[in-house]
Amino acid sequence: MSAAVPAASSPAPRRQLFVTTALPYANGPFHIGHIMEYLQADIWVRFQRMHGHDVHFVCADDSHGAPIMLKAEAEGVTPQVLVARVAATRPKTLKGFHLSFDHWSSTDSPENVELSQDIYRRLKAKGLIYAKPVEQFYDPVKAMFLPDRYIKGTCPKCGTADQYADACEKCSTVNAPTDLIDPRSTLTGAKPELRSSEHLFFHLSAPPVAAFLKSWTQRSDLQPEVFNKAQEWLGENGKGLVDWDISRDVPYFGIPIPDAPGKYFYVWLDAPVGYLASLKAHLALQGVDFAQFLQDPSTEQIHFIGKDIIYFHTLFWPAMMEFAGAPYKVPDRVFVHGFLTALGEKMSKSRGTGISPDYYLDLGLNAEWLRYYIAAKLNDRVEDIDFNPDDFVARVNSDLIGKYVNIAARAARFVAAGGNAVRPGQTFAARHNGMTLAQVAELVGGHYDRREFGKALREIMVLADQTNQYFDNAKPWEMAKDPARAAGALAVSSDCLEDFRVLTVLLKPVLPALAEKAEGFLNLAPQSWADIAMPLPAGHRINDYAHLMTRVDPKQIDTLIEGPATALVPPSAPAAPVAASPSAAGTISIDDFTKVDLRIARIINAEHVAGADKLLKLTLDVGEGRERTVFAGIKSAYDPTQLIGRLTPMVANLAPRKMKFGLSEGMVLAASGEGPGIFLLAPDSGAEPGMRVK
Repeated sequence: MSAAVPAASSPAPRRQLFVTTALPYANGPFHIGHIMEYLQADIWVRFQRMHGHDVHFVCADDSHGAPIMLKAEAEGVTPQVLVARVAATRPKTLKGFHLSFDHWSSTDSPENVELSQDIYRRLKAKGLIYAKPVEQFYDPVKAMFLPDRYIKGTCPKCGTADQYADACEKCSTVNAPTDLIDPRSTLTGAKPELRSSEHLFFHLSAPPVAAFLKSWTQRSDLQPEVFNKAQEWLGENGKGLVDWDISRDVPYFGIPIPDAPGKYFYVWLDAPVGYLASLKAHLALQGVDFAQFLQDPSTEQIHFIGKDIIYFHTLFWPAMMEFAGAPYKVPDRVFVHGFLTALGEKMSKSRGTGISPDYYLDLGLNAEWLRYYIAAKLNDRVEDIDFNPDDFVARVNSDLIGKYVNIAARAARFVAAGGNAVRPGQTFAARHNGMTLAQVAELVGGHYDRREFGKALREIMVLADQTNQYFDNAKPWEMAKDPARAAGALAVSSDCLEDFRVLTVLLKPVLPALAEKAEGFLNLAPQSWADIAMPLPAGHRINDYAHLMTRVDPKQIDTLIEGPATALVPPSAPAAPVAASPSAAGTISIDDFTKVDLRIARIINAEHVAGADKLLKLTLDVGEGRERTVFAGIKSAYDPTQLIGRLTPMVANLAPRKMKFGLSEGMVLAASGEGPGIFLLAPDSGAEPGMRVK
């Protein structure tokens, strides 16, 4: 626990929050990237609700566009039937991962039609909508104009092949489809033809719009990475802005443009309006006026999104809201996160690399294992976080079972011997280096509020370590053997259950279901953040202890990674391990260390892996008379040719993992820290392949 802690402040005024996440496309089930974003938002929302703030947390299915139209056509159903079928699958996953949305809607709702057309009319009345002929790619085989997402080619800026026009994965450049080198239709593979069609445009480059965006991006407290990207797109005095094509021709599944027969809104116009439409439907159920709510000066509009849709949310969306006028309002905050990778490789449905959230639940895996694991990696920066199966098992079992749940399991039996009535012996500060309950609430709460969830959980686990150490040092099991000291055993165990109560409240935004079970064990009403400062009084009676959470069985995670026949499987080769900070790593015994068979290996070949952005394939001599293959996430740091002949330590007894690139038979060791760079470890001269590191 950090030594320098701000003094507790007076309660903040009650906030009125309108919170959204990016809309999932309604042509299939959730993928794990959706769940990561929803968890980030949900944890933040739950923390705000624990403070008594008024939170309206909504989302919707992004139901329009050519992909849904084409998929419905292929299945012989209407787009509405397809969307409804997908919508019926949502509650299972949302409920399964304890996601606390207040309302879930669809962009094909009456509210979204009404609001999208209203916003369009307002923008047109301001002179910000105009028409002009556009040369657009047309698939002569499919006989339709091609949406951007059905055209691929080479990015003209960075030269990366197989990229969509609207967002290059490599350099984030937003190109026009006609800018792509060697374009092709992803529907038929045909070379598209240029044909002319009249389109409607939002005048994003108009001087008043550019001036507004320059001002808004500077005052809206964007993350540094997001701000810098927005300024790059804006250019000098907004001259980098390009007017936005907001119409599409038939055939198209979308919202009709009211004064342009045969034209529909491009999906990116009506999709973010879906935030407002879902809110409007939600407020109507509560009897709250939508316009008054938005125009209330205390209302904060907050969006959680991924880094791949920054352009739409920091340029188009705020400009639309500003110039549509009241009751619409611009976002107050846009919180951006990175991608979720699997052992260094980006998860992607199209590439066949991903984890199915539904399969996770079908296997009976505890949803809060994943909530905790992802939260422990999240921060307020725009950086990717990595899912590592071995790290997942170790972190959940160590932190949640070995530290947090272990406190209640160990202490409960001594309190039960005293009639299940607690008799505290010390103050919280006496056990935690002078930290008061108010200071803990302020410190951890500050991390939650700033979306620094990883920091919050590290501080919480430091407290858990201190509590376990207190229990170990006091040895209540020895006290209980002596009738004269039995009261001491009760006092120590009561102190530990008080700490368990505090930890439960601190973890509640991340682990709501486990917190509810813990509150039941402690015989407490649902706890708010303010309850942290309310210790259990002497004589408070708890209930009999029942097991709160099971350990993760590594075999369960292996099954998840392998997936069902139709599941998306992530690459599972060990990447270069990242050293944990001393404060985050628990201690181990010498017996634990000796279980790891570290050997010197010689790299006899190194090569790039086709289709892998971060992996190198290493062929190793470990002195066993055969070669081993290891896939390591060190591509960004090393030219493969420079690695051949080099010696490095490796984990030789790590269970092999099957992945789409082949079988990985160990893990090489590398160092990394907060800054850039990956550094392969190397022994002194004289070491030979097969030598043991000990």
